[in-house]
Amino acid sequence: MRINRMCLAVALTVAAGLCLAPLTRAALPSDPLPSDIGSSEASVILSMPASKHWIWVNDFVFPHMVDGRASLVDGDSGRYLGMLSTGFGSGRLVPASDGKVLYSAESYFSRGNRGKRSDVVTLYDTKTLEVITEIPIPPKRASNTPAMGNAVLTDDDRFLLIFNFNPGSSVSVVDTANRKFVGEIETPGCALIFPTGRRSFFTLCGDGGALVVELNKDGGALRQSRTAPLFDADHDPVAERPVRVGDTWYFVTYDGRVVPVHTTRQGLAAGEGWWLASAAERKDGWRPGGLQQLAVHVGQNRLYALMHRGNRDTHKDPGKDVWAYDLASRQRVSKFSTRDLATSIQLSTDAKPLFYSVFADSDKLDVYDPDTGALLRTVDSVGTTPTLLVTP
Repeated sequence: MRINRMCLAVALTVAAGLCLAPLTRAALPSDPLPSDIGSSEASVILSMPASKHWIWVNDFVFPHMVDGRASLVDGDSGRYLGMLSTGFGSGRLVPASDGKVLYSAESYFSRGNRGKRSDVVTLYDTKTLEVITEIPIPPKRASNTPAMGNAVLTDDDRFLLIFNFNPGSSVSVVDTANRKFVGEIETPGCALIFPTGRRSFFTLCGDGGALVVELNKDGGALRQSRTAPLFDADHDPVAERPVRVGDTWYFVTYDGRVVPVHTTRQGLAAGEGWWLASAAERKDGWRPGGLQQLAVHVGQNRLYALMHRGNRDTHKDPGKDVWAYDLASRQRVSKFSTRDLATSIQLSTDAKPLFYSVFADSDKLDVYDPDTGALLRTVDSVGTTPTLLVTP
């Protein structure tokens, strides 16, 4: 018992000494900025139009979805340039055509992962990545697996359109000039948004047809019409991840058949379809797959498809094979293999494009020469669950 008391006395004495002893801290020096940026006292301003090879990697952050992000990367140098926090179930950034503003439809909860939900469109300055303003919208924004059709601008940039699913489907309309929510357009049985003109869009419906909507000057529905089925929704449905060239959206079916959907004076119409793979290749199981399985270079009129071998239910599976097609002749003109599996692909928009790929289960962005298929560089730590790739 005496020993225990002695131990306790020693322990209390040491603890008291530690508590009463003055604390000393060594000052940590500031981390210097790289010499090509400037001194630590200089402000750093990023300009979105500075390079056509800058790319946004949108991160769904599946393990903790309340913390969505988007990372900006320079494809030429591989440098990580910045990051935006984009809230729960992050979808995609939508760059304005003038390169001055980024639009982001975001959701937040008052207690982090629970509580009252609030949805906003956040406007970011592309030079500083600072918040310009927030526009409240109805708390209905769809938090599905990200797709480019979740949020889009009309062709004249006047209205931002956001797909809702709660559980009814609709489209929220935001006036970008006056920076306010102006209304909601019901789209029963139809999903996602695909612009078709200055102030018009269509959305895909469950029967294989489309709902076509024309907006008035205030962002309301001026006219709506339903089309006949554009594809066979029962036997070979299309993936809802098309790419656009002019007045044509190029969809691809689960089996690998390209379905061009044209905007004409008479309305929306499906053009003659064609196959990505030959009959022998299809028999061998070749088909497209991934979250962002198509990419297009408008200037070269060239379509790229991410391919793999599997059954028709593997339309979201990753691949390592990229096949390129001339859209005029509908012929495959080249193909190459990526080093790593990929679920999303994208191209820069300039005359000498870069080809980008990410895998949703990896944190790496790979950059390729699309002409040779050569891997140019890999950028690490671009996200936890990188999904969509968005170029300026």
